[in-house]
Amino acid sequence: MNTEPATPAEDFQIHPLSGAAARPGRQLSAPLSAELAATLAAAPAGAASVRAVDLRVPLLEKNDILAERNRGYFLGRGLAALNLVSSPGAGKTTLLERTLDEFGRQTRCAVVVGDLETDNDGMRLHRPHAPVAQITTGGTCHLDASMIARGVESLDLEGVKVLFIENVGNLVCPASFDLGERVRVVLLSTTEGEDKPLKYPPIFKSADLVLLTKVDVADALGFRRDLAVANIQRIAPQARLIQLSTRSGEGIAEWYDFLRGLLPPR
Repeated sequence: MNTEPATPAEDFQIHPLSGAAARPGRQLSAPLSAELAATLAAAPAGAASVRAVDLRVPLLEKNDILAERNRGYFLGRGLAALNLVSSPGAGKTTLLERTLDEFGRQTRCAVVVGDLETDNDGMRLHRPHAPVAQITTGGTCHLDASMIARGVESLDLEGVKVLFIENVGNLVCPASFDLGERVRVVLLSTTEGEDKPLKYPPIFKSADLVLLTKVDVADALGFRRDLAVANIQRIAPQARLIQLSTRSGEGIAEWYDFLRGLLPPR
């Protein structure tokens, strides 16, 4: 590890412009504009010396703290929390419907589902044996840890062993937000193309499990499963891969086995 002190940033000069200049796209606030004018006026030859300062503030620090609280809460209740992320239409809700109807009959599950608008998915997933909380983000393109904490508060978690978090359909923003989940599941459907892992590597690199969905229509779409698998393994070698179809049932048993492996031993 390099223990040498960091080299101070070099000073640089700011000079007032002379002559015509393009109108800036955004006006400086009055206090800042006045401060810069006063600094330049007081400086020798109208030049001000400025030192660059590195402000490496962790913008996601608050979310990370809340995510750790969520993780501790889930651990204390014996809950296995899974964060399901994908593009819109990759099959998250359909997969959860079948999972709640089959796996959920033997193992009590709960769901927190997020969408920008409507409670359609929450209504689809509602089951007498599986409590569901719908989060409407109102334009935010992802769920965050505070949303999950509020959503979970509204659920009856008595006897629940598996918590599914269906994230907003998006392959970009959710990659940066830890929700306190134990497992991050990324879905890639055969309707999207084989190159999605190459186009959106951060979300796939953060995956614990990748589900290649809708494989029953792969041939009809001309989707190359072998190429998709190679791309997934190239970008996300750490992730387990399951190929499945909610409609035909291919791979569903392997998905349920994966879920059972998250449960505490009896």
